[in-house]
Amino acid sequence: MPEPRDTAVYTHGHHESVLRSHTWRTAANSAAYLMPSLRPHMEILDIGCGPGTITADLAELVPDGRVTGVDRAPEVLDRARATAAGRGLANVDFAVADVQALDYPDNTFCVVHAHQVLQHVGDPVRALREMKRVVRPGGIVAVRDADYAAMTWYPESEGLDAWLDLYRRVARANGGEPDAGRRLKAWAQQAGLTDITATSGTWTFTTPEERAWWSGLWADRTLASAYADLARLGGHADDGELRAAAEAWREWGTREDGWFSVLHGEILCRKEA
Repeated sequence: MPEPRDTAVYTHGHHESVLRSHTWRTAANSAAYLMPSLRPHMEILDIGCGPGTITADLAELVPDGRVTGVDRAPEVLDRARATAAGRGLANVDFAVADVQALDYPDNTFCVVHAHQVLQHVGDPVRALREMKRVVRPGGIVAVRDADYAAMTWYPESEGLDAWLDLYRRVARANGGEPDAGRRLKAWAQQAGLTDITATSGTWTFTTPEERAWWSGLWADRTLASAYADLARLGGHADDGELRAAAEAWREWGTREDGWFSVLHGEILCRKEA
């Protein structure tokens, strides 16, 4: 495995096929493990907010508090602001930030949340130390990340096997860790967090509509996103191999018996008072 880097390349980029999945995410399907801990007055930092759908949900759950959504990509924050404005939310704001060097004082937030972020970070332990630094004593660091090696599907597909192998190679060459979910607890311990509850959650796609949506966005992402460009430029795959992977996705999506599950690791860490 490559040595950790201070920085990493975001493997997916913000192609339409990527935002198609990001805008589907909600607090209910992506942060359910955190929701019971929220209180109306809380101040929350949502790291890697993307188009802001989870951020907006969190803002609705803390009507007497405030949510700040941050992302390294300034261009996606316009989408996030539009999401919040469209829902009439006045207790949310957005800013550009790097999770490995947050521009906030110590002990600022009640909750610091990150969904699908640490898998793309060069030094996830450093990122967790920063999250711990800016959360108040007694506050919560909440992180959820996918674990690509634990993704599973039916029926078996050599094409999807090849896709998964390619994706993991590209992500690691970019400085990330695609199997982040299983590592979250260990990373949190290395960051000095002690009160850690580790759980897991899944997304499952099996209805005709779910299969069409999930397979279609991954087929498009495999051919036209930043991930596709990085696969080519890094010498990991040529156009023919990418087309074959996309076709494997589309073929799986047509299967009436098709089933796909994405495992996520989750940690809920309370900072010592």
